[in-house]
Parts: sequence; structure tokens; C-alpha cells
Amino acid sequence: MSALLQVQGLGKRFGGFVALDGIDLTVAQGERVGLIGPNGSGKSTLVNCMCGTLTNEVGTVQFDGHDMNGLLAHERTHRGMARSFQLPRPFGTLTVKQNLRIPLIYTVNARPGRHLTSAEIDARCTELAGMVGLAAKADKLPRDLTQVEMRKLELARALAADPKLLIADEAMAGLSQSEVSEIVALLIKLNERGITIIMIEHIMRAVMAFSQRLVVLVSGKKIADGKPDDVVNNPEVIGAYLGQ
Repeated sequence: MSALLQVQGLGKRFGGFVALDGIDLTVAQGERVGLIGPNGSGKSTLVNCMCGTLTNEVGTVQFDGHDMNGLLAHERTHRGMARSFQLPRPFGTLTVKQNLRIPLIYTVNARPGRHLTSAEIDARCTELAGMVGLAAKADKLPRDLTQVEMRKLELARALAADPKLLIADEAMAGLSQSEVSEIVALLIKLNERGITIIMIEHIMRAVMAFSQRLVVLVSGKKIADGKPDDVVNNPEVIGAYLGQ
């Protein structure tokens, strides 16, 4: 598999605090990668630097063969890098389908040579709602959704950007065991449709069920990167994360 994302020597400081220290990360096209680490380990900072929300002082981010350094967050989204957030914040006065129209208009239609008609946007919104299991709730407001349905809507909003890479940030926090299984199954289904996925998660059962490869950050450094079974049995990982 060819590399879709390549991060080399990424470094980020906040004043005198080193949040990221020389992070190297390669993600292949079609891969499912789990990213774990204790709170404050640098996971969110890494994602924010990759997505353009933060600017890294050193190192490079290459995506789909192009240098991302200097590009703004929306420009990276236009190139196929999308993320979901731990706390869903949909537009409360808009229906599920209407919530999906907005990222379609501002991402897909903003790309050179792409312009969906209103009818095509409506059809795509219906398709996205069905893809995440919200077809029956497509005309409902967010307040009518359950917690797991809100997480599905958040994922659908990211999918509306038609991403090559989806970064799912703690999409299962606060969910029941059965709901966690629902989201894991959904992410695997999306991966089978050709979307490369990085999943940031603390629920190890979900991480192990989802990940083909596991990356561990501790104190801004990458301490492990490999097959999940090997990584969770790594003494450094056990001591720094799993054993806490």
C-alpha cells in the first residue's frame, strides 16, 4: 500500500512546553490506525497540526503526495483530509439532512471543477444519512437524536467532505458497550468503502477491534508503532499508559 499521510520530525511548542517532539508517522492508503496515549500526551496537538488548526514549528506534513505545510485547515479539507470531533456541535435549528448540506456546499462544491446541483446535494445528504444509519432521522432536529446518533451525525458531517482520510476523535466517549460496537462497525464499514481512518480513542476494546496498527504517544513522543498485540504487550507502553 502506498503512503497517504507522511509526518516527519513534527515539533510543536507552547512557550517553553514541548507538546510534540520529533513525531514521525506514516499512514498507508486504506489503513486503519489507532492513536492512543494518556491525557496530555500530544494526540490532539498532533491531529491539529496535521489538519492545519495549529502550526508546527518544525517538521513536515505530506498528504496524498503534497506538502501541507502553510495550508489552512479548510484548504487541507479540500484536499481530502477530514476530522470529526469528540463533542458534536451540529446546528441545533437544522435537520440532520440540512446539517449535512453545509459541509457539502463548503467543501465539495469549493473544489476546482466540482459543482453539485441542489438536487445532487439533496441526494448526497440522503445517501450520507443512510450510510451512518440515520435515514429514518434525516428530517429530525439534533435534539431528537440519541447520544450514539449524535456521534453518527458528527461522522456523517465529516464524511460530507468526501475525505480520503478521516480522523475520528473519540467518537465513542460516553457510549454504552453496544453503542461502542455500533461505532466500531460503522468505522470499519467506512474503511471498507475506501476511506483511510485514524481513530483516537481511550476505550481499548474498541481500539483493538478496529486497528490494524497502533501508535502510542506519551509526553509528546511516539513510544510505539506496530501491530496492536505487539504494542499492548510492550513494557514501555504498559508502564506509561496501559498500566496507569
